[in-house]
Amino acid sequence: MKNLKDVNPLILLAMALIPLALVIAAVPENTTKPYKLTIDEVVGQITEGAQYYTADQIADYIVQKDPSIQLIDLRPKDEFETYHLPGAINIPLSDILADEWLEYLDQDVRTNVFYSNGTVISNQAWLICTQRGFKNNYVLQGGLNYWAEAIINPLKPDQTAPNDEFAKYDFRKAMSGALGGGSLEVQSTPSQSAGPMPDVAKKPKKKKAAGGC
Repeated sequence: MKNLKDVNPLILLAMALIPLALVIAAVPENTTKPYKLTIDEVVGQITEGAQYYTADQIADYIVQKDPSIQLIDLRPKDEFETYHLPGAINIPLSDILADEWLEYLDQDVRTNVFYSNGTVISNQAWLICTQRGFKNNYVLQGGLNYWAEAIINPLKPDQTAPNDEFAKYDFRKAMSGALGGGSLEVQSTPSQSAGPMPDVAKKPKKKKAAGGC
């Protein structure tokens, strides 16, 4: 079996587009705010990764208690209750179009960041919301799987690694300490024991929403 690294990028893109195209076709028409993406727009958005926030950015927002960011956990309720990121709310993907969540998803005040274990479900939620014309919805790059690897248990670089890799590692260790690293149990308040944390390049809070487990 081939390693994904050895697979042609165009094949991987096609694999991603098939389920996303089905999502596009399945999104109910919004008669008050009609908005549909073309396949070309979907490809452009996926290629650019314009819908993503990195784990480092989100860790920094959580530690800083930034009120403009709203994390949305798309997993089933039992998984959410077992573990979720601090401050997240639970909107299972199956309920994404329910009227009770409309005020959270269709707004222009806070920046929503979807996450699940990976990114497939999050991208589906993002695409549904974008197709409906909702603004300020994004995706946590890599999902919780990458979050655990990069933020909770960061791997120390080799001695020969570039300085920026060590800077990234130091930053992630500081974030891990502030967020209760070493386990996946949620800490209600960040620990104050972590040292000074490096600056993170902030992503603009508001940007125009373009065409596109």
